Amino acid sequence: DAAMLDKFDALTGDRGYGWKVRDVLPPILPAGLEAGRLTEKGAEFLDPDGDLKAGIPFAPPEGDAGTGMAATNSVAPRTGNVSAGTSDFAMIVVEHMPRVHREIDMVTTPAGRPVAMVHCNNCTSDINAWAGLFAEFAEAIGIPMKKRQLYPLLFEKALQGDPDCGGLLSYNYLSGEGVTDFNEGRPVFARRPDAQLNLANFMRTHLLSALATLKIGLDILTGEENVPIERIYGHGGYFKTPVIGQRMLSAAIGAPVSVMKTAGEGGPYGMALLCAYMLWKDDGQSLEDYLQYRVFADAESSTVMAEEKDIKGFNDFLKQYKRALPLEKAAIETIGG
Repeated sequence: DAAMLDKFDALTGDRGYGWKVRDVLPPILPAGLEAGRLTEKGAEFLDPDGDLKAGIPFAPPEGDAGTGMAATNSVAPRTGNVSAGTSDFAMIVVEHMPRVHREIDMVTTPAGRPVAMVHCNNCTSDINAWAGLFAEFAEAIGIPMKKRQLYPLLFEKALQGDPDCGGLLSYNYLSGEGVTDFNEGRPVFARRPDAQLNLANFMRTHLLSALATLKIGLDILTGEENVPIERIYGHGGYFKTPVIGQRMLSAAIGAPVSVMKTAGEGGPYGMALLCAYMLWKDDGQSLEDYLQYRVFADAESSTVMAEEKDIKGFNDFLKQYKRALPLEKAAIETIGG
């Protein structure tokens, strides 16, 4: 942000510093360019045994966001990825810069395209807590179950639930949520007196609750900013049981959700792909084309699109979820932390 750099220099101009802020910040390099090479001194420092040789080229480094985009082939406009585990976040590559929204952060792809990010602090932890309760019950009745047996059973049961969860409601806030403006959290499960309380609706409620705050942020992008989403890649523990998590996320965003066999490889794999792009791309080849045609052309993946009833059901669930947010506020104020 050139304007902010100028403001910093103006504010510190009378301090007698012998440098400008631009002098101490590293240059910004897009993917594909060489960021430098390993020196003799650097090689000796990293590997005193001498196996690591000087002259190795460096790719521009990326954090979790950039490497995650590369690892999931989510660098082209109208695509994105959702990481869903203890926390969850969505990164959507946009064709235009959206207006400023408190719920949305802006980052870029490794090649410099704008990316809108919605980050939520809570996702699967509340599901894990309830699964632990069911595991304890199973052991108490003499039928102990391992996680690899229990989680698919519970997740698959959710498909039998009512699309809108039948009057059940859950807030999975073990901690605060910036999107809904809570600095603290209290897990809450509630239901109407006439709700259809059964295991299927119970599990569906918690699977939708895990994505509800994320959907609030994404709805700002798709609704208020008219950002199209044509394809999403999912990765993380929420998608470990095949199909179920994909179908719930697809219902949330109204677009197909794919999970690749390599999705669990994560950041180091994504950084390795960016290094490969720097070394082996064709002249003028974009990062999007390199990943699509050189890396992921034959990648194994499964794609799920939610049915219209699931999309409508999630929207109905979210209306009640937003109306009842004062319930979460009251829980925070009255249940000690």
